[in-house]
Amino acid sequence: QVQLVESGGGLVQPGGSLRLSCAATGSIVSHTMGWYRQAPGKQRELVATILSGGSTDYADSVKGRFTISRDNAKNTVFLQMNSLKPEDTAVYYCNAVRWGGVVLSYWGQGTQVTVSS
Repeated sequence: QVQLVESGGGLVQPGGSLRLSCAATGSIVSHTMGWYRQAPGKQRELVATILSGGSTDYADSVKGRFTISRDNAKNTVFLQMNSLKPEDTAVYYCNAVRWGGVVLSYWGQGTQVTVSS
C-alpha cells in the first residue's frame, strides 16, 4: 500500500514558477510515477510520467516548460513548472502505478495550482 501526499501548489502570476512535490509512504522504486491535472469542467489529463528507470514523457502542452523528476531514496517525485500560463490552472494529482500480475494504482488528494494576475 502506498499513500501519496502532494504539496507545493498555490497562486502564481503568469510566467512564474512552482515546484510540486509528491511524498510517498513506502518505496516507489518499482513504480511508474505520474502527474495529472484536472481543470474545472474538464476531464483529468496526463501531464508527465517518469518510469522506474528514469525515462520521462510529457503532454505536448507542457513540453519545454515542465520537468518531472524522482528521488527514490526519499520516496518523492517532483514537478518543476516554469513559464506558467493561465491554462495551467488546475488541481494537480500525483499517481503511482506498480505494473505486474496485478496492477496497483494509487492517487494523492491533489494540490491546487492557480495561474492568474
